[in-house]
Amino acid sequence: MRFGIDLGAGILGLIAGSFANVCISRLPRRESVIRPRSRCPHCGVSLRWYDNIPLVSFFALRGRCRRCGARIGWRYPLVEFVTAILFVQSIGRFGVAAAGGAWAQEGDVVIAVRNMVLVTLLVIVFFTDLYHYIIPNRITYPGIAVGLFFAVLRGWPAAAAAAITAAALGGGFILLNVLSARFLGEEGMGLGDAKLAAMIGAFLGWPMAGVAIFLGIFLGGIVGAVLLALRKKKRREHIPFGPALAAGALLAMWWGPALLHWYVMRMVG
Repeated sequence: MRFGIDLGAGILGLIAGSFANVCISRLPRRESVIRPRSRCPHCGVSLRWYDNIPLVSFFALRGRCRRCGARIGWRYPLVEFVTAILFVQSIGRFGVAAAGGAWAQEGDVVIAVRNMVLVTLLVIVFFTDLYHYIIPNRITYPGIAVGLFFAVLRGWPAAAAAAITAAALGGGFILLNVLSARFLGEEGMGLGDAKLAAMIGAFLGWPMAGVAIFLGIFLGGIVGAVLLALRKKKRREHIPFGPALAAGALLAMWWGPALLHWYVMRMVG
């Protein structure tokens, strides 16, 4: 039974990853993610269903368009594969009991589904900001609402209050950094990062949202330092911060409680 559940989660993740690819390509251009059907980015031909099967079609076509022969970027199968792995991880860690392969309790089901939704949104943000230097409002605004909805399902009023607090504190903290940087005339985070932090807070609640933002700042600092050291970026050149925040949220989702416990024990000790 456990294998079947993991397989189902993986297939669902591949489908979600395929949709994420559509969002990554179209949202920066303000296009609909529903219509028209998926098409080749080079010749514009609409893809048949058998040329649009996640992962399978890419390798069956050897990474090329059936009509024009143009190469299809590796981002497409990568996004699908990563999303599928994260879906399986969500089910395995939060949805299915280790013994017997049955759902542990109703709350675990809500957490598992919540995390699969958050994973999809974070994957979209990660690659959209990485490629296009933008975090779409069409992801963060609905994401905040959906995150608060899941918080209400988990428990009213405690979980909902924690989510609202985390969204306000997380978004407000990043917003203060954005305004401070602009006041000093420096290149820094953008308003999209503040909205993303609010979305993460709505999903993860407090204090896990704080862990996510701390990890995001830490990872972003490391990446920025490496890029500057390798001269891939100049000091005042924009470095997208959304991928670091998204990665921090994923780490907090999986290991946030353990990391927070370790940090508190270090401070107390």
